[in-house]
Amino acid sequence: MGRVKVNMTLDADVAETARALGLNMSRLAETAIAEAAKCERNRLWREENSAAIEAYAEEVSREGLPLAKFRSF
Repeated sequence: MGRVKVNMTLDADVAETARALGLNMSRLAETAIAEAAKCERNRLWREENSAAIEAYAEEVSREGLPLAKFRSF
């Protein structure tokens, strides 16, 4: 996928420090946004699947882990 231009507003001190340190603000912002999006997708998935996760946890606590008898540790 290609790259697009966007406008962002940053705290002046943050931008000045980043420039002084030679940091690539676009790449840093991209990385931070990608990580935030990943965290939010994971949170939404857990929320949407919470009933199934809870049901599985209850089943494991009641019946133990599937295939536990084959574990060697």
